[in-house]
Amino acid sequence: MLMLSLTFVGLSSMIVLAAMLLAKFGDDIAETTGWGGSVTGLVLLAGATSLPELSVGYSAVRINAVDLTAGGVLGSSLVNLLILALVDLISRRPGRILTRSSAAHALSATVGALLTGLILLGILLDTPWSLFRIGPASWAVIAAYALCARLIFLDQRESAKHAACELAAEPESQKSVSILWSALGFLAATIVIFFVAPKLASNADEIADVTGLGRTFIGTLLVAAVTSLPEAVSTIAAVRLGAVDMAIANIFGSNAFNMVIFAVLDLASSDSLLTSVSDTHAITAACVLITTAVALLSVLYRPEKRWWLIEPDAALIALLVVGALYLVYMNG
Repeated sequence: MLMLSLTFVGLSSMIVLAAMLLAKFGDDIAETTGWGGSVTGLVLLAGATSLPELSVGYSAVRINAVDLTAGGVLGSSLVNLLILALVDLISRRPGRILTRSSAAHALSATVGALLTGLILLGILLDTPWSLFRIGPASWAVIAAYALCARLIFLDQRESAKHAACELAAEPESQKSVSILWSALGFLAATIVIFFVAPKLASNADEIADVTGLGRTFIGTLLVAAVTSLPEAVSTIAAVRLGAVDMAIANIFGSNAFNMVIFAVLDLASSDSLLTSVSDTHAITAACVLITTAVALLSVLYRPEKRWWLIEPDAALIALLVVGALYLVYMNG
């Protein structure tokens, strides 16, 4: 058990370091290209920090640990929302993080909720039909994600053009060199996450066997916590850099991308993935929906002032996540 724990910590540390570099290079790319924090966080950072869920999920599916896969992906969405709430609670920047950008991120949060709802239906319906080894719920997720991504890009296009105009005065040669180095650094950190994260799947599976807690709970708590490390570290780093838009977009974008992972992993599963997992994961998916709705209200609501020490909506999100994990444990 000691060796398993040390391996777990070592691999996690490598992911944390890579995630810190992702935030730094992502912020550089946002400033140099003029894309803005929202677009960079939603597309680049969210995709890169979701790689652990994809690679760990793939490895777990290959060893027939489908509950570890579902628990890790859905649990990661819960942990991501917890990260956002905790960052809001501990942040000492003027005003609150969740309401700083108001409706700018409401669209991406809604997309995440929509895709999670489709996954929830897929778990509950247990439909055996599939097309090219992908179930109907997964196909619905792919179609919805494609359409919603188009809407988000259209929504962000004008602000990106405005930011690009502000950077027009900078010499093209300097911008090209800066973009090149930032892109290479971002790519290197992404590769580290992609290759290190799969090793956590077998490690977490062994820990589940040794502790006797079961794959459903371990997948939701242990694997979800570790695979959410890139989101946690990159979000905190982005806030410290002042890139609040990128931090929020990273969380909501990662949650939306997590649901697409189910569709991708359907190809690697011998049976339809959503029909093979435990119904316990429906509880996790429902809790993700409820918690996302609260986070969405927090984004849209504009209070006049922040309470000292405790922010009600951020604290509520944290309590909802803890309650959800307890429900999974009791029903796992």
